[in-house]
Amino acid sequence: MLMKHFQIFTFEPDHVKAILATQFDNFEKGPIFRSQFTTLLGTGVFNSDGEMWKFHRSMTRPFFTKERISHFEVFNRHSEDALNQAQMRQNEGYPIDFQDLVSRFTLDSASEFLFGNCVHSLSAGLPYPPPSSFYPASPQSSDSQHPSSRFVDAFLEGQILSVLRSRYGPSWALLEFWKDRVLPLRAVIDEFVQPILEAAIRNKRTREQTAEKNSEESQGGTLLDHLVSQTEDHQILKDELVNLLVAARDTTASTLTFAMFMLTQHPDIVTRLRAEIAQTVGTGFPTYEQIKEMKFMRAFINVPSTAELGRTSNKATTLPNRPTTTNPDARPFYIPAHTKCTYGVLLMHRREDLWGPDALKFDPDRFLDERLHKYLLPNPFIFLPFNAGPRICLGQQASRTHSSLDYPPS
Repeated sequence: MLMKHFQIFTFEPDHVKAILATQFDNFEKGPIFRSQFTTLLGTGVFNSDGEMWKFHRSMTRPFFTKERISHFEVFNRHSEDALNQAQMRQNEGYPIDFQDLVSRFTLDSASEFLFGNCVHSLSAGLPYPPPSSFYPASPQSSDSQHPSSRFVDAFLEGQILSVLRSRYGPSWALLEFWKDRVLPLRAVIDEFVQPILEAAIRNKRTREQTAEKNSEESQGGTLLDHLVSQTEDHQILKDELVNLLVAARDTTASTLTFAMFMLTQHPDIVTRLRAEIAQTVGTGFPTYEQIKEMKFMRAFINVPSTAELGRTSNKATTLPNRPTTTNPDARPFYIPAHTKCTYGVLLMHRREDLWGPDALKFDPDRFLDERLHKYLLPNPFIFLPFNAGPRICLGQQASRTHSSLDYPPS
């Protein structure tokens, strides 16, 4: 039945733990989710299940080592560029769209880190604000004419349209009966990726002629170099690169945007962060070890940006129902096969029974003081900024580390 769609919503840590970890084999992304995102993501790691997911996961995982994510030169350079662009607009007397700024920063740094080729969206310049009596008249922005804009616009629009499909459940295809609206956008993305991919394969073959096949030298330095050492299937490689670019850009950009907003509301936190950076790093850019030492910075960056996620049951199963004083004989909840199970991370992170009476207060110290031992450590599934279980985010350490690089010491 086309319109038949069972769905439950939960923000119970026990349910989330079962879905993501202890009953992992009973839940998957599911056929409806995969159909909604296939045009953009193909069969990449975020849009596959079973053996295909295992293949993509195993192919990608070895790249995200400490040695790889602690190479900061790329991120330092793009971070400095982003901060200089922001300073330039402020010197001209204009406000900036901070989310646009960090989205450009993360897209440029992620594309260079992953592909070895930068999109150069920052080089288009930051867009000027609309006319207002509060600042000088804005000159005509050249952003839309910049060569990077076609890729950036297609990338963003493809994500928006794919997410909108999920709002219509299994009937989403009726809205695109005559035309797949995402397909031409993915074609624009592939136009950018294809020549880079072909060059990486050529470089791999050249290296193999002069170096031992499985040596570090023969594999090159980027994620793309690593992937082409595993397979030369163009479609698999393009799908994986798009999947990882979506993750690398959006998670860090969202975290930085939320974090900057909270800094504007909490000047006391700004003071503490600056003091910790000055004491640990001084001037210049931090090292990997220095970032690990900055405990308050790490606690501050624990800003969850994901509202809700979901999985679909692939068989009839149950979710736990913990007995309480009011319901001592609680029995597990029955979940029919093919039921969409959405879990609300944002709501779970704001429950007073899980985090204490100050759950709604923005307070990084909750990850450092006695509340850490009282609430989080005994029940780690109450905090899921990077998901959990076998599908936990491979780039979580990279995201946390690179988020720290965009905060100036003064």
